[in-house]
Amino acid sequence: MYEQEEYELFKGIDHIEFYVSSAKTWSYFLRKDMGFNLAGYSGPETGIRDRISYYLKQGDINIIFTSSMDPDTEINRSVNLHGDGVRDIALTVEDLDFTKKKLESRNVKVSEIRSINDGNGKIREACIKTYGDTVHTLIERGDYAGVFPGFNQVYDNEKNTGVKGIDHVVGNVYEGEMDRWVNYYIKSMDFKQLITFDDRDIRTDYSALRSKVVRYNDNITFPINEPARGLKKSQIEEYLDYYRSEGVQHIALKTDNIIETVKMMRNNGIEFLETPDSYYNSLNDRVKNIYEDINALRDLNILVDRDEYGYLLQIFTKPLTDRPTLFFEIIERKGARSFGAGNFKALFEAIEREQARRGNL
Repeated sequence: MYEQEEYELFKGIDHIEFYVSSAKTWSYFLRKDMGFNLAGYSGPETGIRDRISYYLKQGDINIIFTSSMDPDTEINRSVNLHGDGVRDIALTVEDLDFTKKKLESRNVKVSEIRSINDGNGKIREACIKTYGDTVHTLIERGDYAGVFPGFNQVYDNEKNTGVKGIDHVVGNVYEGEMDRWVNYYIKSMDFKQLITFDDRDIRTDYSALRSKVVRYNDNITFPINEPARGLKKSQIEEYLDYYRSEGVQHIALKTDNIIETVKMMRNNGIEFLETPDSYYNSLNDRVKNIYEDINALRDLNILVDRDEYGYLLQIFTKPLTDRPTLFFEIIERKGARSFGAGNFKALFEAIEREQARRGNL
């Protein structure tokens, strides 16, 4: 089979699963504040006794929140150590046997394949590790017709804020570990390195970091950050201190109309990082020829950057948990392929203002 037919290792991000203290609370938050729809539920009512899971969907974004019904589980151990956070960036594969064989030939440890059946068909899955306690579940869906095995399908009222897909998922690793994980994705998993930022690109008067971006085709993108030496503690160091390991820092969600998306989310109660008014005084000189009203961007604190392919608009929420370890980015691309390098200083100064309020700068 393998000599006759070649598949891509991965097709895209299948879903992202969080381990959290209260899956029901997170489900409510994403539905009411961020416009997601409840698509599935798993728990005692569906024959699952040890955990509760809610499956949320908006556009092509699939997010699962899982909490434990038993104090002595991996879920609770994760929450006790890290707080609420991302456990699994699950990847869809076309042929799991093919992907498993390829990865194992490159010395990646892949779990045994597990088949899960229900009335909607069958999926097959296996698991590999990445930085910290984060994993990638490899999922072959085949002709499976349901939401996910073990979940009752739920038909929620349609409501959305316009986000439609996952642009990228950002991981934070310890100093000196970034290249190790970049090489893991490139050499073992056929990702390509897209871009590199060093501590000269990403620094303020107080802190700095280094970042490299790896991508598989056009639909799986993982920036990986590590701290760099600075006068004070960087946002990456703060994350690592509170998360107590390497892990996912933020998830960037794509929209086709960031102004309307941010307006709706703000009205729903989402708090975003603030940008000084002075940032917008020179915006025309820096990015030129954008369609959006600068005053509208100023009112909403939306950042803008341009590369050789076009421009992008982006904004970042404040941390979503009690620990400053997780947030979302909202991004609209008008041709740009980059990640807002021109906004790094403004963004990190905004983060540092929040760090200072917490006494962690």
